[in-house]
Amino acid sequence: MVRHNNQLPDNLPQLQNLIKRDPESYKEEFLQQYLHYKSTLEVFCLEPTQFNKSLDELVTFLAQVAHCYSDDLKTYPQEIVDILQTHNTILDNEMRMTFCKALIQLRNKSLLEPTALLSLFFELLKCQDKALRQFLKMHIVTDVKNVNAKHKNTKVNTALQNFMFSMLKDPNAKAVKMSVDIMIELYNRNVWNDIKTVNVIATGCFSKITKVAVASLKFFLGTDPEEEGSDDSDSDDEPNMKEIMMANKVNKKTKKRQKQLQKAKQLFVKAKKKKSKAPQYNFSALHLIHDPQDFAEKLFKQIEKKNDRFEVKLMTLDVISRLIGLHNLFLLNFYPYIQRFLQPHQREVTKLLQFIAQASHELIPPDVLEPVLETLVNNFITERNSADVMAIGLNTVREICTRCPLAMNEVLLEDLVRYKQYKERSVMMAARSLIGTFRRLMPDLLRKKDRGRPTEANIMIKPSKYGEIQANEFITGAEVLYDQHTESTEEIDSNTEDDDEWVDVSQSEEEISDDESIAKDINETTKSSIDENDDDKNLSSSENISTENICGANSKEREMDEVPQKKNNLTKQLKKAQKLEMKEKHKSERNVELTTEKKTKASLISTERLLTDKDFRKIDIALAKQEVTHAKRSTKRTHDQIETNQDGELVKLSDIENIYKKRKHDKDARQKSVKKGQEQRDKFGFKDRRQNTMCSRTNREKRKGKAFPMLKQKLKGKVKRSFREKQIALKNHLLKQRKMK
Repeated sequence: MVRHNNQLPDNLPQLQNLIKRDPESYKEEFLQQYLHYKSTLEVFCLEPTQFNKSLDELVTFLAQVAHCYSDDLKTYPQEIVDILQTHNTILDNEMRMTFCKALIQLRNKSLLEPTALLSLFFELLKCQDKALRQFLKMHIVTDVKNVNAKHKNTKVNTALQNFMFSMLKDPNAKAVKMSVDIMIELYNRNVWNDIKTVNVIATGCFSKITKVAVASLKFFLGTDPEEEGSDDSDSDDEPNMKEIMMANKVNKKTKKRQKQLQKAKQLFVKAKKKKSKAPQYNFSALHLIHDPQDFAEKLFKQIEKKNDRFEVKLMTLDVISRLIGLHNLFLLNFYPYIQRFLQPHQREVTKLLQFIAQASHELIPPDVLEPVLETLVNNFITERNSADVMAIGLNTVREICTRCPLAMNEVLLEDLVRYKQYKERSVMMAARSLIGTFRRLMPDLLRKKDRGRPTEANIMIKPSKYGEIQANEFITGAEVLYDQHTESTEEIDSNTEDDDEWVDVSQSEEEISDDESIAKDINETTKSSIDENDDDKNLSSSENISTENICGANSKEREMDEVPQKKNNLTKQLKKAQKLEMKEKHKSERNVELTTEKKTKASLISTERLLTDKDFRKIDIALAKQEVTHAKRSTKRTHDQIETNQDGELVKLSDIENIYKKRKHDKDARQKSVKKGQEQRDKFGFKDRRQNTMCSRTNREKRKGKAFPMLKQKLKGKVKRSFREKQIALKNHLLKQRKMK
């Protein structure tokens, strides 16, 4: 024990270890170190800019053993806090970091309140030390997360949020940026995902500091869903276990391969768990803004006043367009502002087209969006542009019309629909997609030949007027669940077939009776007209006797022949017109009856039953069938392409940039190139490609046909001789020359 005590004053880590094991036995040594700490602290306060190594070691030592002597170290945390508050900017970087680490250790041991420590750390973000700022940011995020781990600590949260709100008004740019980053990180980790945090970050969009404004705008834009879409598919990290197990059986068993197999199994289990987890859906931050109209107006004024970089302007326009689309706002100056930049040569023009499509909704007056469509048509959808530009313009028109179909008029739509027969495939497909959208939304605007055959889904469509809201009292497609048993459905099908036959028969009888009555009316009208004509003729004959004498008998015969022909033509035309009218009336009446039946069945089910997941699956299948099934004969359509595009809240950039192009190297093209190469190639073996096959061959060519033992000696080549062998060879050469003399 004596040996340890002699070494303890100089060895603080050993003393720290012993105190943690037995605090009471080593209290004297601790008090000795504590007195030493107080004396060094007084010396340090005289020159706070200098680094003090002994104080550094003592501060960390006391922070480690503070929980063992909590009564003796009551004032210790406050002393360090006071030093950091008074000398925070002039302290040495290493000393400041040790003080912060000591406070974090005290906070982890519950010897310090979170509000006091975190408020101090927010003030320390003003220091010119990047490593310290990053360290404090990590600690603040983790500490707030731990505080709210079990349940939301509203007292701590409100105090810190108020402090952060005051920090956003601080003149120090780095402190403001770091505080905004902390709030965004806490929101993304679902710690502070409340309305207050979102609205505090919203104030950062109007900051004079560009970095703060950009960070706040990026927060509201969030991560791009197109980039995250790759996570849904099988990633490269997810292994194929069958291939790995097969390779492990075939290959040589080594330790490295065993480790790889274990790692692959772990990744496979992890991927399986990830797929089995239910997806989490969170509200977007744009939904939680208090006054979105005022927020959008302020952002738009900021764009007009400030002269920011083009990228910052694009981000601001994106946020404004999303706000208008999500909350159905009215910001009528926004559309003429973007309309100026809608040119094919404009930088990032596809993003601007995306913004104009996002900012369109049903409540915008059609007069506001009509000039936008006209500029799109005049600048993009013209034959002087390339096919890609025309296709992008048509795609943008389609996206605008899906959200505000009343902006399109019949004349403009007829012009755009004609591009369905354009020579370029991309333009043709874009025009057809526009036709498909109007078939779903407003088929009456299209011409009859462009509407396609009516389906069961198209019958239910009723084009809404401006400001009209069509609220249903039932779940669409719920009529499928009205009769679940097969026997009842078969009976209903047989009854409906009989009804159809009866309707057809009654229709034919009604048409016959109507035709007879029409014919009678026509005959009566023709007779009266003939009598009137005869009277007129008698009058004219009495007045103009000379003309009758000139015309003679031939003209009278021609007139008598022409009258019955005119009668027959009139009767035929009238009959056709009446038949068409009756058929259309009958169809419309029948469609109305079908829709009313469906509505009654759907309302009964949706009011009387609680629908399960299986029921909703059946409804989805039935709705998909209705889009394919014809309204009259119940036959499925095979040649037309059905668009089941469900329009989301935001417009995807890929929908506008979606240009139909055939890939250069698809499977068919590759097969053709392979076959073309095979035609030029010889089938089997070596072919002699000499111009004159009768000429002799070289030794090198002859060598290929010789047996290997004959060539074995020549393949060795010249072997490098040693110095001794060279001496012997030279001696023999000299002796040979002497003999020859």
